[in-house]
Amino acid sequence: MSHVNNLRSLLISLEERTEGEIVTIADLLNAVGRRAYGPVLLLLGFISISPLSIVPGANWLIALVTLIFALQIVVGLQYPWLPRRALDFSFPRKHLISGIHLIEKHAHAVDQILKPRLTFLTRVPFINLVALACVAAALITFPLGLVPFGPFLPGLTVLLFGLALTARDGVLLIIAIGSLVGAAILLIRILPRVMAFLGL
Repeated sequence: MSHVNNLRSLLISLEERTEGEIVTIADLLNAVGRRAYGPVLLLLGFISISPLSIVPGANWLIALVTLIFALQIVVGLQYPWLPRRALDFSFPRKHLISGIHLIEKHAHAVDQILKPRLTFLTRVPFINLVALACVAAALITFPLGLVPFGPFLPGLTVLLFGLALTARDGVLLIIAIGSLVGAAILLIRILPRVMAFLGL
């Protein structure tokens, strides 16, 4: 079982269970417990909206990791696998700490509103539908990654889904779906610009 059960515990785990100047995706997963769906999705969403995302290519890498992880949840793998090259991707730990300090002042307020509600939505088969939604958020991230701050909304969506599963809060799952819809609308609106940028 993972020791992460809300946003605050995620931040504490990431700060206390990592060390050195550089951290890898594997280090972060080990810090939260890579066998628990909710905490891993929560972690991936956190990375997507934190200063870690300023590392070149990080948004697309995290979207790819999210995609691989979520697809394996969809097909029912109990312990999803991730490629070694993705696990070895590294970040300066100072960006991790900056993200933790940026979010921790809001973590208590977020955790105060979390509680087990509509918990059946956080179990199979609904968890598979959540994973499909995370697949969609990851796919949306790739074109939005060409736009400044574009990946924020799909990253927030993954974070909300992860937080909802971790806290067994079905109401938050419904809110996360709204965030995904917002990300899709954003993509539709900027898609012509993305295609023009790519020369299509």
